[in-house]
Amino acid sequence: MKTVIIGAGPGGYETALYAAGKGADVTLVEEGRLGGTCLNEGCIPTKAFCRSAEMLEELKAASFLGVSGLEYGFDFRTAATRKNEIVDRLRDGIASLMQHPRINLVHGRASFSDARTVMVQHADGSSSVISGADSIIIATGSVSAWLDIPGAHLPGVISSGQLLDYGHVPERLCIIGGGVIGLEFASIFRSFGSEVSVVEYCREILPRYDSDIAKRLRQSLSKRGIGFCTGAQVSEIVRSADGASLSVVYVRKGMEERTEADTVLMAVGRCPAVSSLNLDAAGVEYDARGIRTDADMQTNVPGIYAVGDITGGVMLAHAASMQGIRAVDHMMGIEDNIDLSVMPAAVFTMPEVASVGRTEDECKASGEPYSCRKSFFRANGKAMCLGETEGLCKIITDGMDRIVGCHIIGPHASDLIHEMTAFISMGASIQALHDMVHVHPSLNEIFR
Repeated sequence: MKTVIIGAGPGGYETALYAAGKGADVTLVEEGRLGGTCLNEGCIPTKAFCRSAEMLEELKAASFLGVSGLEYGFDFRTAATRKNEIVDRLRDGIASLMQHPRINLVHGRASFSDARTVMVQHADGSSSVISGADSIIIATGSVSAWLDIPGAHLPGVISSGQLLDYGHVPERLCIIGGGVIGLEFASIFRSFGSEVSVVEYCREILPRYDSDIAKRLRQSLSKRGIGFCTGAQVSEIVRSADGASLSVVYVRKGMEERTEADTVLMAVGRCPAVSSLNLDAAGVEYDARGIRTDADMQTNVPGIYAVGDITGGVMLAHAASMQGIRAVDHMMGIEDNIDLSVMPAAVFTMPEVASVGRTEDECKASGEPYSCRKSFFRANGKAMCLGETEGLCKIITDGMDRIVGCHIIGPHASDLIHEMTAFISMGASIQALHDMVHVHPSLNEIFR
């Protein structure tokens, strides 16, 4: 089978390896750097900065653990160098994996000529044609969204990718957008020393997460000195008369207000990267939200699939990877038991947030019977020993006491959520959780 994959982010290069392992001959086309947004300006570099921020917070609290007399400073350039080294090492690893004998890596911008032909424009101005593919998988990801307002492109108004490569820590950082991207940067740069403010259009931060958890995260981040303006619609960004600062102007409760900053991060989400693909030539249906697919990730055109951010669904690297497996399995006639509806997610703030399955808000809106159970880290022995007792675990069950959702705010939430992901995937009941033995003392006892 001859397969073409457009895009070498997680939804592209991991799918290429999987398909090649199943015997397909794969041509992988990538215009930019291997690893996509996740590796180069998303998941990995932000987590490298998260670790630096965590260390700073631990040092600040060291006296509480009996460690005194510490002298330390923070060198942002060293943290940035470490971040870059991690990214480079992982990118080199992907490049080595792409040496697979069944994978042909092609550098260039891909677009459709028809439903079975892909044109590749190379950096040197030349072009080539890939034709006769049995299947094509589109995995071009997404790009940063941008508010269409006056001043949105002033110097000092930057994207998340640009902030990762900033040469210094902004003294005053205003973040437009209280979603996952905005909050992770707010948490990181507050630890780095920035005065941080977040302006969010919705009534609460993390609008797609459980509202109870979102509220508690906002309260926790506020205690760390991060300012929040929710229910605020940004109308313009203005540079001061002396050019020294920026003003983010917004309307809240009918009143115009403004926040002053040296740097403004535009973190209002991401948009599917469809513009350069010439999808009309292939007859692929799409809209502003992305490419439409069925449960097997196949588009309306048989043999053409789309995975990851480009579909406009769950914009997560691990979602793209699993969708790629589903697409390959379908094109090769392989049956699998992947449940793409059970998709864990995490927010790497301090404290962390993690979520899987249905929220209490969704259950209320559906009118179906449900139960909600909560337990708190302040009663967990391991959390007390760690000195991280803030937060809770919230488990949602349906009318038959099956676990259908779990939402956590607290230490290592991103690790803990996988236990509940397994339970939900198996359709397990709350009784099954009750009957399971947990290590003591451990954070996982929060579920018990």
